[in-house]
Amino acid sequence: MAYLPVSLISTTLAFVALVAAHGHVSNIVVNGIYYQNYDPTSFPYIPIPPIVIGWTAGDSDNGFISPDAYQDPDICHKDATNAGGHASVAAGDSISIQWTPWPDSHHGPVIDYLANCNGPCETVDKTMLEFFKIDGGGVISGGNPGTWFSDSLIADNNTWLVQIPPDLTPGNYVLRHEIIALHASGSPNGSQNYP
Repeated sequence: MAYLPVSLISTTLAFVALVAAHGHVSNIVVNGIYYQNYDPTSFPYIPIPPIVIGWTAGDSDNGFISPDAYQDPDICHKDATNAGGHASVAAGDSISIQWTPWPDSHHGPVIDYLANCNGPCETVDKTMLEFFKIDGGGVISGGNPGTWFSDSLIADNNTWLVQIPPDLTPGNYVLRHEIIALHASGSPNGSQNYP
């Protein structure tokens, strides 16, 4: 992948499609351009699936990453493999991340991270990625269950808007977008991470 001018970064979006029952990122929009994400409900059954910007995931159980598996190499979900495509994004641009319906019972934080691929993201060794947080939030107001940033995503037509830092060094980056569902967090290992 060629280096881009200083004002641009090329971001390979590491979205992992989630369960149909929980929802998944269906697409993103950058500067009015629509990019399809990996669809776990259909792509595994297509002999030659389309090249998309979202990483594949081996979550055939359509599940989550539990806290006891955080040390495993599930950087972008279970058995995730690099995306074949990417989106060009200027530093300072906003990315609209559009989900299929997310259940309102799955309250929790929404968090975004970037990691520099130091070369093409299509071939980066995922275990070498060093993520840093660029956006996110948790609880908005208290109570039981309270209001969370996942509720804001739902209220905004299942859409999350994240801004790429305006001072980001040019390069090729993976964007990790995740929801951490806390509805079962009262149990040991109950938090559900959907990267």
